[in-house]
Amino acid sequence: MQNTYRLAGHAIEIKSIYKEVHMLCAPYLVDDEAEYHISITFADIDLERQRSIRTEVLEHVSTQNYTDSYLETLAVYRKLAQLLVQEDILLMHGSVVAVDGQAYLFTAKSGTGKTTHTSLWMQHFGARAVMVNGDKPLLHVGNEGVTVYGTPWDGKERLSTNIACPLKAVCILTRSKKNHIKRISKKDALPMLCQQIHRPEAPDALVKVLALVDQLGSSVPLYRLECNMNPEAALVAYRGMNQE
Repeated sequence: MQNTYRLAGHAIEIKSIYKEVHMLCAPYLVDDEAEYHISITFADIDLERQRSIRTEVLEHVSTQNYTDSYLETLAVYRKLAQLLVQEDILLMHGSVVAVDGQAYLFTAKSGTGKTTHTSLWMQHFGARAVMVNGDKPLLHVGNEGVTVYGTPWDGKERLSTNIACPLKAVCILTRSKKNHIKRISKKDALPMLCQQIHRPEAPDALVKVLALVDQLGSSVPLYRLECNMNPEAALVAYRGMNQE
């Protein structure tokens, strides 16, 4: 099966073995001539299975029920991320919500509550808020700023919108009994940012990714939010990132 989709502003032809990835990407379907081509083999799927097994060991999560068709969707996104590095686009693990057309990216270790926190923004701001992506957004890092794109790889809650928004700020999320936000330096933020990005295996691509992360840290304000999961947390975060 093959179709072309517009992802992060680029027309990508995906040729797959199974149909699941095409069902996933259906909202992004276009008739445009493809700029890039992704083709999946059974070897790619087997490689994703091996990666999932390593994740199971390291993070103590169950991956035994992953189907080949699901693993193929992971293989497609991995190849997409590797392709788009040359377009100055990063794949980052995080949850992004936009308010009044400006996006806020929350990143943290798995299980911290990124999606739960952004859902508080949706509740508080109502129609002013849009969930851009709940799990793995794509970021274009350019000289004029950073743009965040929704993608269909959006976590188990399936929270995303096919839109692009300017990135207002990046916030590292930590759990706390009280809500408190402060601006941090790029030096303080880089360890977490580097941990949360997709790191390609090719040395030259990895060098490019690390340079883009450094540029990201210089392009937008960086914050650390200590928060609980009460509705007040959304307001504290929003006010803290809009003081200037």
